[in-house]
Amino acid sequence: MIPNYQQFMRPFLEIAQAANGNEVKLRDVINELAVKFNLSEEEKAETLPSGNQSVLDNRVGWARTYLSKVGLLEVTRRAHFVITERGINALQDIGVVIDNKYLKQFDEFIAFKEQKNDTIETISDLEVTDEVTPDEALRAAYKKINDTLTEDILNRTRKVTPDFFEDLLIKLLLAMGYGGTGEGAAHALGKSGDNGIDGVIDQDPLGVDQIYIQAKRYAQGNNIGSGDIRDFFGALNLKKAQKGIFITTSDFTPSASQTAKDLGMRIVLINGAELAKLMLRYNIGSRDEQVLHLKKIDEEFFES
Repeated sequence: MIPNYQQFMRPFLEIAQAANGNEVKLRDVINELAVKFNLSEEEKAETLPSGNQSVLDNRVGWARTYLSKVGLLEVTRRAHFVITERGINALQDIGVVIDNKYLKQFDEFIAFKEQKNDTIETISDLEVTDEVTPDEALRAAYKKINDTLTEDILNRTRKVTPDFFEDLLIKLLLAMGYGGTGEGAAHALGKSGDNGIDGVIDQDPLGVDQIYIQAKRYAQGNNIGSGDIRDFFGALNLKKAQKGIFITTSDFTPSASQTAKDLGMRIVLINGAELAKLMLRYNIGSRDEQVLHLKKIDEEFFES
């Protein structure tokens, strides 16, 4: 039987620790775990209902997500990880079971689990306790998966190169319908780099109306202040622009948000959380794995 994702947590950390400070690749960890738990070829090949991912990959992937959320693992690059000092300490007591109950001692885990008051563990947990209806459980699980993806997307976006970040924003704005549909659409966000303007994109296919953009790829906590908003507003005035978008992978201070409002809402603010949600919505850095249709009885059909 394939272990659940919590049962993979400690073995995952042990494999990472055995690397002696070197990074480990997720695929190699999955293969080692399959050997450790004596999984058969049939078990390794078992897939989710969607058929797009194996159950083993999915469960080990979720174990990795939880361990990295609480700082027991650190993501070094795509699908590569190293164990942290906290992770090493967690393995000191060989009798300790590392699972969700253990992870609750960390503030990062509480914040992750209580994100937007979402404390749901799994669909099966909810069905056992009868706390919610099955369709509520399905929607809650869907929301939890998306919340996790959103945070992961934001963390990865903060680590990309400036050129990659610019290209990412181009793809997002075009996916949202900006920039028109011509051959030059992909270059709608240019490197003007003058007077505090990072780029310009057409709001319509003919380029009659334009939006000026300021983008800051900042780490969490390095928030945008009111001075940055005033500087951007001044740059918009020099360009005689009617509107602008200020995008950051961090956040805006309360004074920055108030300044934007006081300036007549000419500036739209998009913080890291909103940027990640837009990326998820428009499939920038993510993709559809499976489409589920939630159906119900058509009462009118049977009444007729």
